[in-house]
Amino acid sequence: MIELLRQHRWVLDLLDIAIMSLILYRLLLIIKGTKAAQMLIGLGILLLASMASRYLELYTIDWLVQSFWAQIVIAIIVLFQPEIRRALAHMGEAQFLTFTKAEELKSLEEIVRASVALANRKIGGLMVIERETSLKDFVEVGTPLDAKVSKELLLSIFHPTSPIHDGAVIIKGNRVAAAGCFLPITLSSEVSKALGTRHRAGIGLTEETDAIAIIVSEETGFISMAMDGSLETKLDMGTMRDLLTDVFVAKKGKA
Repeated sequence: MIELLRQHRWVLDLLDIAIMSLILYRLLLIIKGTKAAQMLIGLGILLLASMASRYLELYTIDWLVQSFWAQIVIAIIVLFQPEIRRALAHMGEAQFLTFTKAEELKSLEEIVRASVALANRKIGGLMVIERETSLKDFVEVGTPLDAKVSKELLLSIFHPTSPIHDGAVIIKGNRVAAAGCFLPITLSSEVSKALGTRHRAGIGLTEETDAIAIIVSEETGFISMAMDGSLETKLDMGTMRDLLTDVFVAKKGKA
């Protein structure tokens, strides 16, 4: 069989091209809409600069660009670290929610009601809803609960007198998996300096995973939602309910 394929080299060439095209397509989907896309454009500009400097014999520029390319592998790992982690997580984890749509809607409604109640009382809160990428590593550093999602439970967790009110609550399916969890802080320079630790933690987690983070500000009482590294702010109950339903119910039904 192998010998036959070698005799028809064009078949192997087509297979090679198809596999590489699939890999590149998946990578582009992962970085689409993220800061990695802008970095990729920057690398493309450097490549053009390298070609132009050689053609025009601009030796100093050529030396600088070539010095950079010598460290390109390390540079890519450093620049694209969140996207690489997300890609590996997507390949290694593929968990699907097993509860019914009715239970899902009920859990989402409890989260919405809890968020509005926290906002009205100006109590800070950070709730993370797991999707396909596992949040097991973050759950393990928190306080395990494994309790049914309810407005009352979430309010009690984030009450200022609670010993775990400063951390994040991680929700998996229709269960509160853990509370008091610590999340990675975003290092993006595009994030407003006016945002506090909760907002930066919510954005940071969604840069590395496909989770949804809901943040309630104790200073303003505004509700925000982070997804794919971006932040939607000043959400009301209706808008928040629509966004969550679209992500967890509508899109799942179309899949």
